Amino acid sequence: MAAAKPVEPLPLLRAGADTAAAAALRRFQLPPQPPRSVRANAIRASPPSNGAGSPDELPAALLPNAARRRDGCGFSLGVDLGEARTGVAVGRGITLPRPLTVLKLRGQKLELMLLDIAQQQEADELIVGLPVSADGSETPQSNKVRSVVGRLAVQAADRGLRVYLQDEYGTTIDALEFMISRGVKRSARDVKSDAYSAMMILERYFSSSGQGAKIVLPKQPQLQSKLLEKSRQDAQV
Repeated sequence: MAAAKPVEPLPLLRAGADTAAAAALRRFQLPPQPPRSVRANAIRASPPSNGAGSPDELPAALLPNAARRRDGCGFSLGVDLGEARTGVAVGRGITLPRPLTVLKLRGQKLELMLLDIAQQQEADELIVGLPVSADGSETPQSNKVRSVVGRLAVQAADRGLRVYLQDEYGTTIDALEFMISRGVKRSARDVKSDAYSAMMILERYFSSSGQGAKIVLPKQPQLQSKLLEKSRQDAQV
């Protein structure tokens, strides 16, 4: 596999965003909501050994970082999947998530690049936005995202990285309003919007303490075991 090209972060926000930026984000952030109900068998991946996929029922080592909130947690990579462009952001839940870049890749090239970026950013999990309607029901785009995420989860587990799905409803509008509040010019918004959407996905994930995040596991038992063991090792570091 060819080495990934160094990621050139968008000159958008510093990791230590100022107070004004934080206030602007809170202005457009949706109030905390209980996790939306999802149809049975919505996540098409093998569940953990206890048959559960919600943060409250997962083995401790497979809990999302936002649910653990401890200093030892790694970074989280936010991903806004699109048919032509994919936005990427990174965060740790301590300060505002930071938009990274927009990828114009598809298929395996995209999946491998996302995993390479995650490792470059020292992220141990990927938080991928799941398109849903206002009532929480899934859309045709949801199935496309699940298909990509299912493949991504297999390759991620082989590297010891966890993958979660996070409701992304409304994050595109949140991203647009936040860019406007930050004075991003209209000509630049089209270029940067996907990265900001990924940022908003991460912000929702952290603000809800990971309660809406659903883990996606590979079907292969050996990969599940490998992921669990790697996650346990990381938790002990």
